[in-house]
Amino acid sequence: MTKISAIIPTLNEEIHIADAIKSVSFADEIIVIDSFSTDKTVEIAEKMNVKIIKRQFDDFSSQKNFAISQAKHPWIYILDADERVTKPVEAEILENVKNPNGFVGFYVRRTFYFAGKKINYCGWQRDKVVRLFLKEHCKYVGVVHETIFTNGALGFFNNKIDHFSYRSYDHYIAKMNHYGQLRAEELKSKGKKVYFYHVLIKPPARFFIHYFIRLGFLDGFAGFLVAKTQAYGVLTRYIKLWLLNNGKK
Repeated sequence: MTKISAIIPTLNEEIHIADAIKSVSFADEIIVIDSFSTDKTVEIAEKMNVKIIKRQFDDFSSQKNFAISQAKHPWIYILDADERVTKPVEAEILENVKNPNGFVGFYVRRTFYFAGKKINYCGWQRDKVVRLFLKEHCKYVGVVHETIFTNGALGFFNNKIDHFSYRSYDHYIAKMNHYGQLRAEELKSKGKKVYFYHVLIKPPARFFIHYFIRLGFLDGFAGFLVAKTQAYGVLTRYIKLWLLNNGKK
């Protein structure tokens, strides 16, 4: 019951994939589930003794749940390609797999980097995700910011992994556009409408929360860019929803 399958979902992650795989080299099985990358992601992964699954992307939860169903081992460690398991977290993973103390999964906190700069505030200082879990007790739900549904207790790691989430401002904007499209499609499926409140109040409110309440101003200009882009993400979500509701692309 102590063996681990590490799963890395990918789409055009040639910049990250080699380091991501190396950071989970402690796992007994590594699966790369790729959404038909057009760069060298798969080519690089093929040289690193991992299992590669190609699957058309529909949503984040379905992609990860499918990969979990293909895993051979009871413990799953999910790693986004832009994340790195640090050595202290690796030690915690191996120890807790041996002695889970009744937990079916574990939260890990992340240290964020934007364009190579460590972000200490903006709300990201409180970020946590479930990354290690027993597959028989856990399942992903949600379309965009997927979460783990569990039928047991979750523990916490003491140390953090590194998250190189946005390598440049353009990359950050591209991700916000992608998430905005997926979120808009989800809202449309629920029959949601767009009102002035969504485009005039919610984006500035999001900026205020990240920059002032969550102390983004302490991260200097990078903190301003994070807060601004988070606000943009809210705005683009509702613009895309309005377009979908009116039959436009």
